[in-house]
Amino acid sequence: MKIIIHSLKEVPEKTKEFLQLLEESGEKKIAFSGKMGAGKTTFINELIKAMGAESEGSSPTFSIVDEHFAPNYGIINHFDFYRIENEEEVYDIGIEEYLSDESFCFMEWPEKVENVLSNQCLWVNLSESDGIRILEFDL
Repeated sequence: MKIIIHSLKEVPEKTKEFLQLLEESGEKKIAFSGKMGAGKTTFINELIKAMGAESEGSSPTFSIVDEHFAPNYGIINHFDFYRIENEEEVYDIGIEEYLSDESFCFMEWPEKVENVLSNQCLWVNLSESDGIRILEFDL
């Protein structure tokens, strides 16, 4: 599947479209892959907002994971694995528990811990070219 975003103005609408697909599929563990500047953080933050989270999203680059709560969705964990240097670090933060519970997990830079995530996530590739962003995934 593809979701094409032509401008930043379309991001709220497209995150709602993506959220509806997640609801229909039951997927809760989403790995967002893409180059620096592709729009991963922007899309995830808008997705957290669309879910009605009580806190605003940001990039958890330094904390690795930020937790949010949305009344209709429960706990939403936003991971940024950019600073991870080895897979042991994600075991230290308890990644196995996050992946096995009922919370939503949105993960940036998942390729850094691909062996840990394996087939437990929906992998979304986000690319950007000339201001147009494309999300590609298999549901």
